[in-house]
Amino acid sequence: MSNPLVFVRNLFDLHQTIAAGMFNEATYAWEVLPGIKTFISRLASQLSGDFERISENVWVGKGTTIETTALIKGPAIIGCDCEIRHAAYIRGSAIIGNEVVVGNSTEIKNAILFNNVQVPHFNYVGDSVLGYRAHLGAGVILSNVKSAKDNVRINESGGQSYETGLKKFGAILGDGVEVGCNSVLNPGTIVGPGTNIYPLTMVRGIVPAGSILKNDGSLVQKRTG
Repeated sequence: MSNPLVFVRNLFDLHQTIAAGMFNEATYAWEVLPGIKTFISRLASQLSGDFERISENVWVGKGTTIETTALIKGPAIIGCDCEIRHAAYIRGSAIIGNEVVVGNSTEIKNAILFNNVQVPHFNYVGDSVLGYRAHLGAGVILSNVKSAKDNVRINESGGQSYETGLKKFGAILGDGVEVGCNSVLNPGTIVGPGTNIYPLTMVRGIVPAGSILKNDGSLVQKRTG
């Protein structure tokens, strides 16, 4: 039986992204990654008057501030009321939602960030999707290529595995995920909504929703009610 967290419908509130059309066409969360660049071209022609084209294939929403030291390469769409801070590097094929913080020395490439995401300090976000209100602590890396350079496979502890067909695939973080400082998420990691990951943790596979992953590898469910 498939883990429910491989499916788009169990990870995200699609009302919190301008890229909802991509996810409506996908079953598995990673299926959106190869199509981000093409989707931006389609989406750009439909943007409202709240967006301004500031350079070739780069559109930015009202109220967004961009430090002069930031570098943004297209194609990219950045929403309203965002902060693109000093030395941020957006390498292209990026869809960034409203009220997002992309901070100092953070690099984003081929990724979708839902509304209210924060990647504020020394983060790498490649070939990844970050759900509504996901937050990366300082120094968090979403590793997107295996050392063997072969396709990324998602392996679960119970023996179930998923072939993604992708050589570059970082992480999928559901809504409200919190990742502690200096953690590394290995290629093909999926983290369920509302989960917290301790600082200095190495993460792989599928992490259940509403849980706490400690840096010794132990996992506990959050209390409800």
